[in-house]
Amino acid sequence: MAARALYRLPGLGRTAVPLTCSHCPRFSSRAAGHGRGAQSYPVISGEILSLYRHVYEANTRNSEGCRQRYEELLEEVKRGGGESAILRHTQRNKKLLVRDRLKLLLDDEPFLELSPFAGLGLPYGDVPSAGCLTGVGKICGIWCMFIANDATVKGGTAYPISVKKQLRAQEIAMKNRLPTVYLVDSGGAFLPLQAELFPDKEHGGRTFYNEAIMSALKIPQVAVVCGSCTAGGAYIPTMAEETIIVDRIGTIFLAGPPLVKAATGEDVSAEDLGGAKLHSRVSGCVDHFAPTEAEAYSRARLIISTLNYEPSPIETREYEEPLYDAHELQGLAPRDYSCTLDIKLIVGRLVDGSRFLEVKADYGMSLVTGFASVEGHLVGIVANNGELTHDASLKGSHFVQICNQRGVPLLFLLNTTSRESPPPSVLKAEEQTNRLKAQASMMAAVACASVPKITLVVGGCHGGESFAMCGRSFEPNFLFLWPNARVSLVDPNSVTANVRMDEERPEDERGQTARLEKLKEESSAFYSSARLWDDGVILPQDTRKVIGTCLRIISQQKYQTPAFQPGPLLRM
Repeated sequence: MAARALYRLPGLGRTAVPLTCSHCPRFSSRAAGHGRGAQSYPVISGEILSLYRHVYEANTRNSEGCRQRYEELLEEVKRGGGESAILRHTQRNKKLLVRDRLKLLLDDEPFLELSPFAGLGLPYGDVPSAGCLTGVGKICGIWCMFIANDATVKGGTAYPISVKKQLRAQEIAMKNRLPTVYLVDSGGAFLPLQAELFPDKEHGGRTFYNEAIMSALKIPQVAVVCGSCTAGGAYIPTMAEETIIVDRIGTIFLAGPPLVKAATGEDVSAEDLGGAKLHSRVSGCVDHFAPTEAEAYSRARLIISTLNYEPSPIETREYEEPLYDAHELQGLAPRDYSCTLDIKLIVGRLVDGSRFLEVKADYGMSLVTGFASVEGHLVGIVANNGELTHDASLKGSHFVQICNQRGVPLLFLLNTTSRESPPPSVLKAEEQTNRLKAQASMMAAVACASVPKITLVVGGCHGGESFAMCGRSFEPNFLFLWPNARVSLVDPNSVTANVRMDEERPEDERGQTARLEKLKEESSAFYSSARLWDDGVILPQDTRKVIGTCLRIISQQKYQTPAFQPGPLLRM
């Protein structure tokens, strides 16, 4: 969720000092008052009773296994396309590795990498990090989204998961109004999978549509051509507001020299067909010529400094650390979602001073709602202990609307149960119907809330109840999973209680076991993250830092003046 990793999030860290931008604006300090107000909230009792110690210890053992799997996958992701691909990229092609490029582009402080496990274990093979790194980091003090191709993975070729990852990054940039920098080094689409890449609404063309909409929303976009931009990849730099190209490395063309030779019989070099000098001096496709990669990223930083953004001031927020050890969250990460510890034990280890102002504490008690601060940022917390009852859903609807009315960001801690079995009586059916209506009200409140929303899946994400808790389809600004999390329609551990068997044709035991194992595999956090159903897997002990970073990213909007113009900026 990596060298000098502040949060142990993959890529969340820096090791090198980037080129200094002498024109970066200087910032004035300004303290915020939310942290001081939260200091008077009641303190949550975080004591883990001896009665539940065995659950805590079982959770800890499970979390340790999940952590080991997390670190194994992280090492796999760091290797990119493998040793031979790295040597070819750096020695033969004389290009920097993608993480070295980011060191030169971003300020010398940690950044938030998104979905590093995307692309692992897919039906068409492994595509580490989906062939591109995405995330949010500071450039000249301004939070920016970056989308950077990793050409050591499949030569930078775009797979379906690559497109999905880039679209999610653009969506986050639009939601949070983040300037976006594209580091383009792409061989275009992987043609054998073109039917999954080209024709549909959420396929490759949506990237360019989003570029136009972002420009119309006055969200700046800068592209650095630091490798091949072939076929569809050529439109990314030509639609950005300002583009830099690196001499002898960057090229832009719809069809490269081999296709020209096949179509016309003409021999032409990549440099003559679409090199840096051609596009900066003749075609006008780019705006800045850079003799080296280092100069290109220095120029990109200078461009960001011209955005006329008022950066959020250097934070001097006063806040207390939680009273309890963050590493205890490993023992609170549920292993068995039918028997979980009180969600307030988790809240007490995430919020400032373990202080929490609970709302409707004695009503709908399977849902916990209230106000707290995380690293000095006021948030409304919606956290559930499993089942969303009728009363809990009404309580959630009311609280979400309160936060929306007051402009308070929402933090959802999600641990839902799976669906109930069919009702055994009319009375039970009526009870389920009433609960269903209440959950629908909460879904509507969450869907229509315009405040920023962050969702953290701490346990089970099962059934329709997960929608009311701002699951993926309800478009949270950020959504993360703990490694122990499960995402599926039903909880694999209770599937036999939820699936009605065919009495006339009973399934053999071997078939049932195979299906259950498949459900367990497909519900794991890493399976989910590989398919970009979230924005990354984070370790429980890193959660507070990750949420704090997300809240700082979100708060940058306060220092902007949103505006919509009739159309995008058009290149001439």
